[in-house]
Amino acid sequence: MTHPTHHHLSIRAAILTVSDTRTIADDRSGQRIQALLEEASFTLADYQIVQDEPAEISRYVQNWCDDSTIHAIIITGGTGFTARDQTYDTVAPLFDKEMTGFGELFRTLSYNEIGAKAMFSRATAGSRKQTAIYVLPGSTNAVTLAMTQLILPTIQHFVGELQRL
Repeated sequence: MTHPTHHHLSIRAAILTVSDTRTIADDRSGQRIQALLEEASFTLADYQIVQDEPAEISRYVQNWCDDSTIHAIIITGGTGFTARDQTYDTVAPLFDKEMTGFGELFRTLSYNEIGAKAMFSRATAGSRKQTAIYVLPGSTNAVTLAMTQLILPTIQHFVGELQRL
């Protein structure tokens, strides 16, 4: 018996941009995620921008995970080491399970593009309930790398596995 691939699944994803300065008009990373999702024929369920405040980040993640029509959450921004970068610290404890390989592969691929500075990324992925969650840096290049090489090729499989009983 072969392992299921779940390529038939329709995906509805929510995007959360974490930034103290971005607006919908200049959120290039969030817009890039949206464009790539649409090119892959996935549906945008919601798109929000919040300040780098743990309560706001957590509220969106938990509410979206409680919505059975949202299969994936893609978060961009707040993954670095400044005092305001709180996305990783807020989202990682919400995971039921962490996909450690995502961060490892992301940093490896980033290293090939930007060198040793890749180790400063705290990109990660995991799941909460039946929702796939990805946490990405705020740069457009990082978002493009993660979306094209890691997320889009596997998101249907990830969601399909989360939905298996």
